[in-house]
Amino acid sequence: MSLFGDGLEAAVQKAFTRPAPKSAGAQMRYLVKQLKGTKAVAQTLRVSQRTVERYVKNQIRKPRPDLAARLEREVKKRWQPQIRAKARQKAATTGGIVIDTRARLGYTAPIGSTDQDRIRHLTVALPPQYAARLFDAQEAGATDQQLQQIAAEALKEVYFQDGGSRAGSLEEVRFTDIDHLEFEL
Repeated sequence: MSLFGDGLEAAVQKAFTRPAPKSAGAQMRYLVKQLKGTKAVAQTLRVSQRTVERYVKNQIRKPRPDLAARLEREVKKRWQPQIRAKARQKAATTGGIVIDTRARLGYTAPIGSTDQDRIRHLTVALPPQYAARLFDAQEAGATDQQLQQIAAEALKEVYFQDGGSRAGSLEEVRFTDIDHLEFEL
């Protein structure tokens, strides 16, 4: 499970204007249309082509839990691409992104400062350039660790340094032991 990647994806999905298909048959038909054939869907979902055909014809209605999860994830990944792109574009240019997290945060600073890691609950509005960096990195296939690093840099700049008005000598923010993480566009 990718905590940051899934969190960013969930934030974008809140912008959907229509709900994604719910039933297994409808989801399967949608994927067949998107991927242009049952063979491609079968390979994507790691099932047989015959299984896909049976879902399309509603001969099977209830998928196994693991298949149901893969099916829903693949549908949502492709659902309303223009709306998804618009939401990302808006966040990256004007809106920014809000990060709500409960995690262990600390920082590296000169000796004599209180840099002790501690659990903090933060809700911070990040400026558009950080939303753009997060989405660009996600699209480029960044790991959760890399996305976490971008978020840590953003929190350093926006929360700890308040845009440069304090904690100027701060070197690095540690963002670990994430208990809760949510993004909002």
